[in-house]
Amino acid sequence: MEAGPKILALEELLALREDWALQGKVVVWTNGCFDLLHAGHARSFRDAKALGDILIVGLNSDESVRRLKGPLRPVVCEEDRAELVAALGAVDYVTIFNDTDPVQAIRTLRPDIHCKGEDYADGRRPIPEREVVLGYGGEIRFLPLREGRSTSNLIARITAAYSTEQGQCRT
Repeated sequence: MEAGPKILALEELLALREDWALQGKVVVWTNGCFDLLHAGHARSFRDAKALGDILIVGLNSDESVRRLKGPLRPVVCEEDRAELVAALGAVDYVTIFNDTDPVQAIRTLRPDIHCKGEDYADGRRPIPEREVVLGYGGEIRFLPLREGRSTSNLIARITAAYSTEQGQCRT
């Protein structure tokens, strides 16, 4: 792994990307909000890393998370989310992007493999970045989802566990 911080601007990664291409390294990209990091995220990162040499995680900025998920999200700020994701062993680099989708970041970085959750497979959900990835010769791979492991489920469980009227945890 390269020396230095794991959280880099896209422009910094682009310079490294050129070196990796010359070295024949396979660059894997995945992205998301990664608000309330959980075991499903860690397993997806591990699965994505197994597909190549360098794993870059694109992280939606706080502003883009609010546009995607609403005014009460994210629960965890982008700096903390980036630090938590970067702390995971499977993750080589993290970059924060402001768009609601990763199209521009992927167009710039051109990873060899772009990973999505298997809920996007077989056209079940649209993949806005599909044309860009396939257009430069990249590959889209689908990662298994972990039953019951999602940030939305965690938030729902936390919300249900606490009564705002009573201010106490429900059992």
